[in-house]
Amino acid sequence: MILPLRGVPRGIDDSKVLRAGAREKLYVRLEECAIVGLGVASVEEIDRINILEASLVAMRRAVLSMPVQPRAALIDGNQLPGDLPCPARAIIDGDALCRSIAAASIIAKVVRDRIMDSLAQSYPGYGWEHNRGYATADHRAAILKLGVTAHHRRTFATVRLALEGTLQPELPFETAAAE
Repeated sequence: MILPLRGVPRGIDDSKVLRAGAREKLYVRLEECAIVGLGVASVEEIDRINILEASLVAMRRAVLSMPVQPRAALIDGNQLPGDLPCPARAIIDGDALCRSIAAASIIAKVVRDRIMDSLAQSYPGYGWEHNRGYATADHRAAILKLGVTAHHRRTFATVRLALEGTLQPELPFETAAAE
């Protein structure tokens, strides 16, 4: 994402600390004023190369998809994607420290939430519109009841256990803590 020198909306912050409504409003404003690139890694890529490497691949794709290439890229985290078309700098907690990284985190979160909302429409019962794909107790119960879809990451523990037939319902906290 390339932010303009002027006209950047107020309220940009780490997407994790913003409410969904605020993220949606900022998303619209950012699309109007910024140069945005999107990059995605598939479920198959995540399973093949792991979530970190797939995230780095998606970041590279995001930079390459921009209609104007940046002079430099600021990356959230401690690793850089390979083969970027520009110099890059990794910033740990960048979404909390850097406005452009925070803005990119808003775009990424809204896009992912919209994908999860779409999946929730196509695959009712998994609660993806609420759990966003995280292994909550509800999602775990849905996997036990409905099975695994093509959109589940097979290398993630809950899905892997379900495919092996060894996934158990979530234990009550007291029982799990006593083990």
